[in-house]
Amino acid sequence: MSKKVLAVDDSRTMREMLRHSLSAAGFDVTLAEDGADGLIKLKESDPDVVITDINMPVMDGFEFIENVRKLKELNRVPILVLSTESHPDKKRRAQQAGATGWIVKPFDPEKLVSAVHRVSP
Repeated sequence: MSKKVLAVDDSRTMREMLRHSLSAAGFDVTLAEDGADGLIKLKESDPDVVITDINMPVMDGFEFIENVRKLKELNRVPILVLSTESHPDKKRRAQQAGATGWIVKPFDPEKLVSAVHRVSP
C-alpha cells in the first residue's frame, strides 16, 4: 500500500509540481489550497506525511501546523515545510509549532522524495 501525502500550497503550479513529483515516486497525493482547506483534507485523507507552505491566504502554514498538532488522532503525523522562506526565525517558529523539517523552494524532486521517505512512518 502506498504512503499518503497531503500537500498544502496556495500556488496551483506548486501543487501540481508536488503531485507530479510525489506520484511518480509512488505516493498517493491529496492537494489542499490553504491551511483551512488542508485541515478538511487532513481529516478526510489520514495522510502519513504532510507538506505545507508557510505564506498562504485564509490560514497560513504556522497556524495550520498548530491546528494539526491539536488533533489527537493526527498530532503525530510528520509535517515538512516547503517554503521560499529560509530565515532562521521562520524555521524556529515552524519547529515550535510542530514542524518536523524544512525544505526551501524551489525544490529538487529527488531530495523532496528522500525527505518524505525519511520522515514517513
